[in-house]
Amino acid sequence: MLTIGDVVVVAPDSPQSAKGHAITVDSTLYVEQIEVPSGTHLEYTCSGTPADCVKLAVREILDRHPDICVSGINHGSNSSINVIYSGTMSAAIEAGIEGIPAVGFSLLNYKWSAKFNACKTVVKTITKNVIQHGLQPGVVLNVNIPDIPEAEFKGIKVCRQARANWVEKFDKRKNPQGRDYYWLTGKFVNLDGGEDTDEWALENNYVSVVPVQFDLTAHHFIQDLNGWNFNDAEDN
Repeated sequence: MLTIGDVVVVAPDSPQSAKGHAITVDSTLYVEQIEVPSGTHLEYTCSGTPADCVKLAVREILDRHPDICVSGINHGSNSSINVIYSGTMSAAIEAGIEGIPAVGFSLLNYKWSAKFNACKTVVKTITKNVIQHGLQPGVVLNVNIPDIPEAEFKGIKVCRQARANWVEKFDKRKNPQGRDYYWLTGKFVNLDGGEDTDEWALENNYVSVVPVQFDLTAHHFIQDLNGWNFNDAEDN
């Protein structure tokens, strides 16, 4: 049953993990409306990426400007550096670019059999707060939910993005024809000891909420950069 408002679902028709903010520019896009037995909402599948879904929803499918875009719930973490690889968060960011308040939700469980029931209250609470208070222009929310029973949640914690990254390796193999191929592997390394980060919150059974901006300008470096000599063509 819908408890917040009218819902229109526009989602990729296949897994789009780690697609980032890719959009489809060199092939056709297809959208198909799905029959919903309950008739409580409209649902569409899209052959493109998560960002494509938002673009098509805004330009072709919806007949009005939506009050909010809720992206996810993603399988697995989109905390820390993962936010830049995430198709889920890119859909939220694309909505933010369109001036739509947006939230990306992720559950820290990568299994296809993941259970999302514990996320319901968190999603509803944060969604209603965004509708009530709005978001500043250029800001969307990145919400990660620990994979524990709802009763074990310690609360919802507003955080900063942790300084962490993947240390990557490639598993090199050969196919039956003798051609080399690779599987990306690696481990996640948290380099940040702060207790105000998303990684700390999740490790301590909090739901993390990080406000994310899509203006990637390093404003703090502009003054230093203005001190460089870009007008001297000679080698120093």
